[in-house]
Amino acid sequence: MQTLYFDLRETKGQQKVVEDRINAAARILREGGLVGIPTETVYGLGANGLDPQAVKHIFEAKGRPQDNPLILHVTGPQWLPRYCEDIPPMAYVLARRFWPGPLTMILKRKPIVPDETTAGLDTVGVRCPDHPVTLAIIREAGVPIAAPSANTSGRPSCTTAQDVLEDMDGKIEGVVDGGPCTVGVESTILDLTCTPPRLLRPGGLPVEELERLIGPIEVDKAVVAPMKEGEQPRAPGMKYRHYAPVAPVTVITGSPDASAREIQKRAGKTAGIICFDEYAHLFSNMEVHTLGPSHDKLTQAQRVFDALRTFDNSSVTEIFAQCPDNRGLGLAVSNRLKKAAGFHVIQADSQRVVLGLTGGTGAGKTSALNAIRELGGMVIDCDAVYYEMLASRQDMRNDIATVFPGVFRSDGSLDRQKLGQEVFAKKDRLDQLNQIVYRYLIPELENRIREAKANLCAIDAINLLEAGVNVLCDRTIAVTAPTELRVRRIMARDGISEQYARMRISAQKPDEYYRTKCDCVLNNAAETSAAFQIEAKDFFERLIESIKEEKSHGTV
Repeated sequence: MQTLYFDLRETKGQQKVVEDRINAAARILREGGLVGIPTETVYGLGANGLDPQAVKHIFEAKGRPQDNPLILHVTGPQWLPRYCEDIPPMAYVLARRFWPGPLTMILKRKPIVPDETTAGLDTVGVRCPDHPVTLAIIREAGVPIAAPSANTSGRPSCTTAQDVLEDMDGKIEGVVDGGPCTVGVESTILDLTCTPPRLLRPGGLPVEELERLIGPIEVDKAVVAPMKEGEQPRAPGMKYRHYAPVAPVTVITGSPDASAREIQKRAGKTAGIICFDEYAHLFSNMEVHTLGPSHDKLTQAQRVFDALRTFDNSSVTEIFAQCPDNRGLGLAVSNRLKKAAGFHVIQADSQRVVLGLTGGTGAGKTSALNAIRELGGMVIDCDAVYYEMLASRQDMRNDIATVFPGVFRSDGSLDRQKLGQEVFAKKDRLDQLNQIVYRYLIPELENRIREAKANLCAIDAINLLEAGVNVLCDRTIAVTAPTELRVRRIMARDGISEQYARMRISAQKPDEYYRTKCDCVLNNAAETSAAFQIEAKDFFERLIESIKEEKSHGTV
C-alpha cells in the first residue's frame, strides 16, 4: 500500500491547496481508510469511529490489543448528544472551559458507537483536538474520528509526521503533516461516569486546573502502578507497557540534583541518558537526550517521546531517565516515563525535605519559618542570598553592570538608589534584572541545600514561583491571612498608618495568586504570632510525614 503524504505546513496563501488536501484526507476516512492526523498532543491514527471495519484496521496497523479502547475526536460539545447519553452538566462546563484542548471525557455511549471503538465497554472517550487542520478534516468528513496515537503499539508516541511515517508507512492510506505537536503528551482522560470524577490518564491538561473548576478528582491506581492481568482498561494507556523504546528504561525519582547523582552512580558505558538540561554535562561520555530545564515541564512534555524514540536508532543497552515531580504537567511526563520503564522506578537516596514558603507581607511567614527552625530545619532567605552574591559574585555583578551601566560606584559598592530608579520606573527593566539574578540564584540555592546538614530546608522567597525556585522544593506553601488582620499586624510591626499599610498590601500580589499557584495553603487567622507558630509547626509535621511517605514509594 502506498501511503499518501499531505503537507499542510507551508501553505500560507494557498487556500485551494489546503482545501484539496483536507478534502482528500476526509475522503479516505469516509471510505474506511486510515490517516495519520496532527493534534496539539501527539499525532493520531484516524479512522471513521462509527465504521467497525475501519476501526479494526487501526488495531491491525498498530498491533494494538483489542481490549484497549479508542477516543472519538469531534469538533465541539454539540457533537456529544449524537454519540453519548446521560451526559452530566459537568461535561458541558468542562467543554466550555477546556475544548478545543487536551481533555478527553469518558461518558456513557449510545448504540451508534460500535463495540470495536469502545473495546466492548458501555462508555466512550470523547475529545475536541486543538488543531485547525484536524478540526477541518473532521468537519469535512462529517464523522467522529477514532484516533489512538499513530505509533506501533508499545513504542513511544509520535510528535511529528515523520515519526508516523517511520512506524506506519505502507500500512495506512495517508499522513497529514500539520507540523510538530505543541503539547507533546496525550490528552488527560477524566471519567465522568463516577463520583467524584476519576483521572484515568494524566496528560496535557494538568489535574490541578481541572480541580480548580470542578473540585476534587480521584486518581486511578493505574496512573502510578501497573494494572493486574485480567483487568479491563477503561481508557487508552492504562494497562499495557507503553511508550517503550527497545532498550530497557530505569526511571530515577527524587530531587533533580539527587536523581542526577544517582544516575551517575548506576549508568555504565553503554547507557543512554534522559536528563534535565542542567545535568547533561555530568554524562559527557554517553549518549544524552535532554528533556529541557528541570523547572520547564511544558518543554519536558514536548520532548519526552522524542527522547525515548531516538534511542532506538542507537546502540545503547539501557536507558536511565530523570523524572520530574508529579505537579502540573510533571504528572503526565512522569507517567509516560514510568510506563516506558514498566514501572521500574528507583528513588534517589535523599531523605531531605525541601519546602518553599511565599506570601504577602503581614501574613505570618516569619512565624511559619520559626516553626521550621523549631523542627530542626534550616531556613534559606533568598533576599539575604541575593545580597551575599552581590558582594561575592563578580560574574553576576558584571552581568548587572552590562545591562545597567553605572549602578556600581567606583569603590565597587552598589548604588541601590540608582538601580531602584532604573528597575521600578519600567517593568521590562525589572524583568531584565530578575532574569540575571534568577540565573545565578537557583544554582546557589541548590549548592546550599546539597551542603546543608539538616534534613529539612525551607526556602523563603517572595518571588519563589516567578524565579523558578519552586523546582527545588518538594512542596510550595502559600502563607496567607485575612486582609484586616494583615493591616493590623503591619501597623503594629512597622509603626505606620492604616492607609500606608493598605497601600503596601495592595501593591503586592493578592492571596488568591499564591493559593492557586502553590501546592499547599497555610492560612493564618490566629490572634497572636505564638498561636500561629504552634499551628504552623503541626501543619509542617504532618506535611513532612506525608512527603517522606511518598518518597518511600517513589511517587514524589
